[in-house]
Amino acid sequence: MGIFDKFKHNKAAQDKAADMSDAAEKQVNQRTGDKYTDKVDEAQQKAEGAMGMDRNRDRPPQS
Repeated sequence: MGIFDKFKHNKAAQDKAADMSDAAEKQVNQRTGDKYTDKVDEAQQKAEGAMGMDRNRDRPPQS
């Protein structure tokens, strides 16, 4: 069993991690003056995807 297997099946932990991820994204965007918003969002999605947190987002897909 891998380190993230329990995490992938724990909805409460995923919700908390998603909240923390959103807060981190907001903080980075604030500190950079929204200069790298697209890159920060892309990095957030990749990190969440690696942890099995493929969320449905209200954002258009990026190419």
